[in-house]
Amino acid sequence: MALSQQRVAWREMSIRSRLISEIVRPFKHTMRRVLGDTLYQQVRVTFLGEPNGLGLDWRWGHSLRRTHPLRRDFGWRAGQPIDRYYAESHFFPAHCADVRGHVLEIGDNRYTTQFGGDRVTKSDVLHFHADSPGSTIQGDLTHAPHIPSDSFDCIILTFTLQFIFDVRAAIGTIARILKPNGVVLVLAPGISQISRYDMDTWGEYWRFTSLSARLLFEEAFRPSGISVSTYGNVLAATASLQGLISSELRREELDYHDRDYEVLIGIRAVKH
Repeated sequence: MALSQQRVAWREMSIRSRLISEIVRPFKHTMRRVLGDTLYQQVRVTFLGEPNGLGLDWRWGHSLRRTHPLRRDFGWRAGQPIDRYYAESHFFPAHCADVRGHVLEIGDNRYTTQFGGDRVTKSDVLHFHADSPGSTIQGDLTHAPHIPSDSFDCIILTFTLQFIFDVRAAIGTIARILKPNGVVLVLAPGISQISRYDMDTWGEYWRFTSLSARLLFEEAFRPSGISVSTYGNVLAATASLQGLISSELRREELDYHDRDYEVLIGIRAVKH
């Protein structure tokens, strides 16, 4: 590293990091020989909080130089998956006022309950299988003539579009069954691993970008009524692919937005 680069890196370190660096300076070369370069860099990332280190945070206890993810279940058994953090800490809090009146949610009514509160007058749950616990409507969004038009004030469709091959038909049904001025809130994966259970059970077909999501919804909704949000950055994408959870990253790391790394895509569309 050139001298000028070293000076820039030193200025970017926090006071705490500088203090720790000075304390351990006499032992640095010994530690590097004992630990090896990769492990030594991981220790630096953890204790100095340097953003330009090589490894993951030390508390994860793993290296990225591996051909298998740290967890294959998106982190569900360990805590809150990264994409759910963006859903529950950003997307729905920004649009919770839309969760009102007669609400239809797909799969269960988790977000209807969590973000609708007393604004919800009636809650329905659509599921493909009639015997699914908690479901009130059985059907397929790609063909649901039994669901009356102009029925719902809000439709919540989270982490579902990737499992529907005929996405256009599903979006068309959503537009039809929404009441005038009704709102659909959609979350779709951008950068994500495959859900093997869903792939083998009924199929997983798509990953989206903010542009493809917008163009798909513009076929059924007026462009002026559509807003698209993206969430993520390269660290969040890497962590999500490895199955890490939101508590294993710092809030500022999760909240940093890089539009070239779309971990999660949020769509809000109003029926005019």
